[in-house]
Amino acid sequence: MDNKELIRHAYAELSTGNSRPLVDLLADDVVWTVMGQTKWSGTYRGKHAVLQDLLGQLASRLEGRYRATAERILADGDFVVAQAKAQATTKAGPPYNQEYCFVYRFENGAIKEVTEYLDTELVTSAFGTAG
Repeated sequence: MDNKELIRHAYAELSTGNSRPLVDLLADDVVWTVMGQTKWSGTYRGKHAVLQDLLGQLASRLEGRYRATAERILADGDFVVAQAKAQATTKAGPPYNQEYCFVYRFENGAIKEVTEYLDTELVTSAFGTAG
């Protein structure tokens, strides 16, 4: 599969709540940057940090599975851009229905860099400002 098809497949699985295909695409030395000024904004270096300090922390605050659907996927060489929407509910009760734009950079079939753009006000209203 080419890079665009890899992302298309990952989002097809994410829409059912299965994050494994996306996680499997992450290079061990992936660099994931979350834009904005939220408590999770910043750069996470390495697959372990992404899974534990970013995605794991998010999952621990959600009730049930996180589901995301790609509405548009564009590709140019090593770059794939996915415009996506996610549906989830926080353990505190409010919905966490986020809109994203992810820019993925691939190298040798693995995701080496992710830049994540999202609704930062929603992050703060759903999860607060404290770590």
